[in-house]
Amino acid sequence: MKVLIQRVKNASVTIENEIYSNINQGILALVGIEKGDGPDEIQKSAKKIANLRIFPDENDKMNRSILDINGEMLIVSQFTLCGDCKKGTRPSFDKSAPPEIANKLYEDFVVEIKKYGIKVQTGKFGAMMDVSLVNDGPVTFMIEM
Repeated sequence: MKVLIQRVKNASVTIENEIYSNINQGILALVGIEKGDGPDEIQKSAKKIANLRIFPDENDKMNRSILDINGEMLIVSQFTLCGDCKKGTRPSFDKSAPPEIANKLYEDFVVEIKKYGIKVQTGKFGAMMDVSLVNDGPVTFMIEM
């Protein structure tokens, strides 16, 4: 499982020229589910992201989590994170979980994040989405489980 997280001032998903979801300050999480991922990876990733101290404190040090700032999270499925670009010029998606498995685990991840009391918005699994964000920092991390 790979989750690219970005600290944002705001972010949104637009589908077919209509805003589907949006958040204010918080985290945009792009989620890639790989073959072999399961409940353990979902729980560990959610816990790590909910508690990761990437927001500034009063001394401008990264010392607060999304929970501490009462931030929001926009979670978007992105299978291309699992793409392997090591060989040739065309990415291989052999490591990506099949859509029916990936969708279930993506939904499980959303549920797990909500258990922390975080306000969550999502993209639409499998849809062509325009994702917009104002990256705060920029601050971006790759979480791999």
